[in-house]
Amino acid sequence: MQRAAVLVLALLGGWLFGEPAFVSIVLAQDYRIDDVSSARKADAGRLAPGAIEFSDQTSAAGLNSETALMPFDEWASRHPIEKKFLTLFPSYVEPVVNGENGQTESAQKPYTEKLYMYVAQARFTLAKSPTAVDLPHYVTLAFLQKIDPAIQHKTIAASDVATFKDKAGTGNDNPDRKWCTGIANLICIQSTYKLEGKIPIGIMLVNKLRDTKKVADHIDFQSELAALAPSDLDQNGLQELTGLGTAVSGVLEQNIFYVNQIMKFGKFFAVFQAHPSNAEKTVVTAFMVLAIKASVLDERRAFEKVPVLRNLVPAQVLMGQSSFNSGASISAGLPKYARNEIKTVASLLQSN
Repeated sequence: MQRAAVLVLALLGGWLFGEPAFVSIVLAQDYRIDDVSSARKADAGRLAPGAIEFSDQTSAAGLNSETALMPFDEWASRHPIEKKFLTLFPSYVEPVVNGENGQTESAQKPYTEKLYMYVAQARFTLAKSPTAVDLPHYVTLAFLQKIDPAIQHKTIAASDVATFKDKAGTGNDNPDRKWCTGIANLICIQSTYKLEGKIPIGIMLVNKLRDTKKVADHIDFQSELAALAPSDLDQNGLQELTGLGTAVSGVLEQNIFYVNQIMKFGKFFAVFQAHPSNAEKTVVTAFMVLAIKASVLDERRAFEKVPVLRNLVPAQVLMGQSSFNSGASISAGLPKYARNEIKTVASLLQSN
């Protein structure tokens, strides 16, 4: 079996957007999740206090891995405004990389690395005016540690960002600016997460059956966390993205531009806008996006043929359909995790 397939376990113990495994239980209870068909179509003027309108491809028909993960090309074609703002940069395309692991450099043949997208969207209100929401206040390591103390973060300089010489980073260089530069309110982050729950047991089983390089029990990634001011923003484009025509007061954005396994990139993108009828409220439309390598999902047959691994089929684990899923964090699968993350972020924004 290929390494890419089994490494899905590492993702599920690790991160979605650099802020995994939210554990602020009391804070999370301040908000509730209401599943809807499209969160950004929710009437912002009628949002109930403490309610989060949430949608992903799993909301209407249950946790169906076949519909929850959309091919990148299809997503880009059907949702061009999402593709513009929710990829690492507007011109992003599926990258062309060199051959498979284990080949010599001379034998490698370029191919397009196909991706599948998980996209979640949410809308909620804060009982604060837009001018009272201090987004740079959240651009700190302390904010990330409050979200999940299990993640070990450290700030790094822009010069420490991976040079993307390996397959994991191919295609992720930003053509408009070097990562971790060019934005006033920004921090650059190196993060490590030790796997939790049942995932390490699964990795141990996989490693016993593999003859090649073993799977690590942690995941490393690099990201930037930034607060964008109104002067930095495409007001018309963001209003089209959110479906709300009021002034955009700022954006809180995290770009996951380098991960050593499973996913190609990730993004958290929260747009803050004036409430349409109450000057003392702010409407937040938040998106969570993960680009998963197709090679991970293509290993269904290899897993199903091995009895001990039948519950580790990558798509099932990602969508929370495996007996190895547990808890309320990313180990529970992307749909449950995304809901928990949004609840925690909303509560932190409201309470701080």
